[in-house]
Amino acid sequence: MKKIKILPVILIFIICFSCEENNDEDTEKPVINLDIPGAFPVNCDTIYFGETFTLKAKFSDNVELGSFSVDIHNNFDHHSHSFEITECNLSPVKTPENPFVFIQEYSIPTGKSEYTTDLSIEIPAETNKGQLDEGDYHFYINLTDKEGWSSPLGLSIKMMYRE
Repeated sequence: MKKIKILPVILIFIICFSCEENNDEDTEKPVINLDIPGAFPVNCDTIYFGETFTLKAKFSDNVELGSFSVDIHNNFDHHSHSFEITECNLSPVKTPENPFVFIQEYSIPTGKSEYTTDLSIEIPAETNKGQLDEGDYHFYINLTDKEGWSSPLGLSIKMMYRE
C-alpha cells in the first residue's frame, strides 16, 4: 500500500522539476516610431486628394514583426480614439457626404525585427459619387508582431485638394 501512495508523489515531483522554463516567450508589443528622418505622415500633416504619398515609419519588435494595417477615416464629428497623439486645429463639425475611407493590411518580410516602410499610397481625386470630402481625418496604423501583440497609433491629419 505504501508503494502505491509514494509512486504518484514521485511522478509529480519528476514532472514538476523536469519542465524547463520557456524564456523565449514574446510578451512585448511592437513599436511604431515616427521620430525618423522623412517620417510621413506625422500628426497634423496634410494628405492631398489625387496624389500619391509615401508612408514612412520605422517598426521594431524584440523578436519578429508580422504585419501592419492602415486605416484612414473621416473625423468630421470630432470623435477620438484612446491611441491618438493629439488633436490638431479642427474644422467645424460637418456631416459627411462623400468621405474618403481606406483600410488595407500589409505584410512585413519574414524574419525582420526592424522594418522601415517605404509604401506608396495613391489617394483618388474622386469616386463615382464625385469629389471626396475635404477636412479632418484620422490616420490609424496598427502594427502586429508574429506572436500577435499589436500596437496602435492614431494621427490627426487633414485631407484636402491642392489649390
